[in-house]
Amino acid sequence: MSEETVSHEGVITKINGDTLEIKIIAQSACAACHAKSACTMSDQAEKVLTVPKPEGQAFQLFQKVKVVMAVGQGNKAAILAYLVPIILLLAALFICLGIGLSEGLAALIGIAVLIPYYFILYLRRDQLKKKFDYRIE
Repeated sequence: MSEETVSHEGVITKINGDTLEIKIIAQSACAACHAKSACTMSDQAEKVLTVPKPEGQAFQLFQKVKVVMAVGQGNKAAILAYLVPIILLLAALFICLGIGLSEGLAALIGIAVLIPYYFILYLRRDQLKKKFDYRIE
């Protein structure tokens, strides 16, 4: 059984040797809704992905392509971006409140705990890029 994937249509904006930069429009579920013009909840964002260029295929600038990623990799990204930081923030808050610090100081320390976390993610960005495998179909 093949792994479930998520795909987005994109346009090649840059060709760099063995990589392609592809601009995609990421849409929330609301953005694809037929009633989005009557609703203020719709959301769209342009994103640029760097994807390894498949061997033996020729690409041109502004060519439309389909970028595919495994669902599990998206879940891993969501955990790193949202779940781990909220756990760190809440843990710092509860620990600070538990030792008797004021709520304001506990909130500041909770936010400050996130600075090293995101700095570590930034330092490991090259390793993380290797774990998130985008393909072109």
